[in-house]
Amino acid sequence: MGRLAGAGVVAGVLAALIAFSTVGMVGVGARNGANWFEAIPGDLRTPPVAQRSVILAADGSKLATFYYENRIDVPLNKVAPIMRKAILAIEDSRFYEHGGLDLKGTVRALASNLAAGQVTQGGSGITQQYVKNLLVETADNDAERRSALATTPARKLRELRYAVAMEKQLTKDQILERYLNIAYFGGGAYGVEAASRHYFGHSAAKLSLPEAALLAGIVRYPYAYDPTVNPGLAKQRRNTVLQRMSDLGWLPAATASDAERAGLDLHVTSTPNGCVESSAPFFCDYVEREILGNPIFGKTVKIRTKLLQRGGLIIRTTLDPQMQRAAQRAVDHYVPPKNSSHKAAAEALVEPGTGQVKAMAVDRDLGPAEKRGKTWVDFAADSDHGTSIGMQAGSTFKIFTLAAALDQGMPFGHRLMAPDHYTPTGFRDCDGKPVGSTESLGNAADGEGGRTFSLVTGTWHSVNTFFLRLEKEVGLCDTVKMAEKLGMRRADGSALQQYPSFTLGFNTVSPLRVAAAYAAFGARGEYCEPIVLTKITDTAGHALKVPSAHCHQAIDKGVADAVNHVLRGVLTQGTAAGMGIGRPAAGKTGTVDGFSSAWFAGYTPDLASAVWVGDPRGGYKHPLRNVCLGGRCFGEVFGADIPAPIWRQTMLGALRDVPAHDFHSPPGDYYSEGSGEDRVQVPDVLGLSPSAAAARLRAAGFDVSIGPRVASDTYPSGTVARTSPGGGAAAEPGATVTIYVSKGARQEPPSNPFPPPGGPTTPPGPPTQPSFPPPVGRTPGL
Repeated sequence: MGRLAGAGVVAGVLAALIAFSTVGMVGVGARNGANWFEAIPGDLRTPPVAQRSVILAADGSKLATFYYENRIDVPLNKVAPIMRKAILAIEDSRFYEHGGLDLKGTVRALASNLAAGQVTQGGSGITQQYVKNLLVETADNDAERRSALATTPARKLRELRYAVAMEKQLTKDQILERYLNIAYFGGGAYGVEAASRHYFGHSAAKLSLPEAALLAGIVRYPYAYDPTVNPGLAKQRRNTVLQRMSDLGWLPAATASDAERAGLDLHVTSTPNGCVESSAPFFCDYVEREILGNPIFGKTVKIRTKLLQRGGLIIRTTLDPQMQRAAQRAVDHYVPPKNSSHKAAAEALVEPGTGQVKAMAVDRDLGPAEKRGKTWVDFAADSDHGTSIGMQAGSTFKIFTLAAALDQGMPFGHRLMAPDHYTPTGFRDCDGKPVGSTESLGNAADGEGGRTFSLVTGTWHSVNTFFLRLEKEVGLCDTVKMAEKLGMRRADGSALQQYPSFTLGFNTVSPLRVAAAYAAFGARGEYCEPIVLTKITDTAGHALKVPSAHCHQAIDKGVADAVNHVLRGVLTQGTAAGMGIGRPAAGKTGTVDGFSSAWFAGYTPDLASAVWVGDPRGGYKHPLRNVCLGGRCFGEVFGADIPAPIWRQTMLGALRDVPAHDFHSPPGDYYSEGSGEDRVQVPDVLGLSPSAAAARLRAAGFDVSIGPRVASDTYPSGTVARTSPGGGAAAEPGATVTIYVSKGARQEPPSNPFPPPGGPTTPPGPPTQPSFPPPVGRTPGL
């Protein structure tokens, strides 16, 4: 009964078409019907069909593809001529001869279907098939989609009416091109180009005869004739196409026979949809979330999703593949993805002066956390770009207090007593509200106390109590405002919380935000919002607006230069000594209270990076104690133990081909109280030759100058009689020690006050200056 009903539908449709399209059949009524049928429908539209979008790295390499339907539009001249012949032969051989309605073909199909008792041939030509696909493709909801697929006379009549109108608007070549780009070829491939790449691994322009015949045969029933699912049926259908081409005289019989004997020769290539299989999965995920979450790309999530999955966008990003590989290798080496301790690492790289995110690495694959070594959470990003709630930043936050102090004019030599423990009372937040604490805070793992430190040495040794006292002197609000100027905010998007331990980094933030803040120091105080998009174009080549980095001078250049000067010493004489990279660099370690996580943030004028290592299950419950990672075991993990080596390895690889640039020297005013380095004892050089004395002083880190000769009853002429400051005195390295050379014992005045006969004698010439070995060059503050 179902088969006969299907034939009845076809007969009914044909009867309706004849009634509506034959002029004069039923007088005026028929003429009006024909006019209605041939008039261009007011709702006829031919919008671009859904095309896949592609995300590209900065060098043009592909990172990922997004699509609702895997489709690549191509012009007709990019489709092999044999493919055009094959599809016409099996679907609509009279395509170039008839109009939108092929009555001859429709009658032939009707007769065949009635004789068989079922639908064996379709009466739809290429134009009608294109219209049907277009109506399905442009349906805005399920109801419209069902209407476009309904097997009813009303749907068929509407489809045919649109086909007639379409033939008036477009040329035959345009219709064929659009049909080849919209048709479904099975295997998730829409359009001939995607199908050719999927089944054969090359473009549609290179299709051979057997390949073209196979694709042409699939279109009628894509699921039944999918060669990867039913190779036997697919080959049989392909040969039917070849025979049809031969019967039409479009192909020599011998050529058709040879092609029929050929194998399928498939080279199936899948096109991943989304970021899971990307070479930079978490960066890709960040880009996807940027597009789906930013109103600049559409008012609603639905509109933005449609743009990404259907818009055929070419999305150019900031990612540098070399830097990404360097970061990924580093985090995977030191914190392997499937480590038995369940620890994780994340790193973000930002370019100073542009805000461009050059790399983003997590030591996991992108995927469900139930599987070991996978996670959907981007630990490098804020919650709006990776669902992470952030991690406490630890001592990496001390730089904001340092910068605030330098911004207020405090010199490098400004010293504070740092006790072993400190109770932070008398603090006020930016609303003037008292926020002190009665809890006594100690230095724990971050540095030693019980003595005096300068801005320089307090930073190098990362002394908690020093920075609490410095924050009290600078003002908590000024410290918070400095952090905010440099783009810091909590990973959940809320404002930074203001308590005395702010400088110790209790706020939960992302590595990306920390890297962007440190990049501002590398850019001499110019802060840029981190960005991942450089250009987006649609299928027509039109550029879409992308978010700006909004670069601006956040702090004074001299202040940034001073911060850079201090943080350079962290890599040479501080908590990260030995982590240098062979070029000017600066940085800061961070070890969070209770070893709940560890950080390192460092930078050059060309690149900034922040590294976090911790436990996704919760750092306080699962601290970095008694863990083995990357072949090394640690009783306790400090910022210099794992994060700093990750940073170092990353930077060495990332900057391999980037010329080195130096930081600028800080303003001289910051040296008003000395260099800020710890004082050392001046060596006792009395009685030595000037050259030997100078060599010993320089070896101790002092500069040397020569004063006038002095008389000495103790030290022979030509030896050092005294120094200033004197031996045993405390002075800063780099200070100048003046040498005074003996000219011998004091001479008593002559007993006869009158000059001898013959007048005064000629006074001796000026004393000969002793020679010294050339000074050993040294950089202030190192």
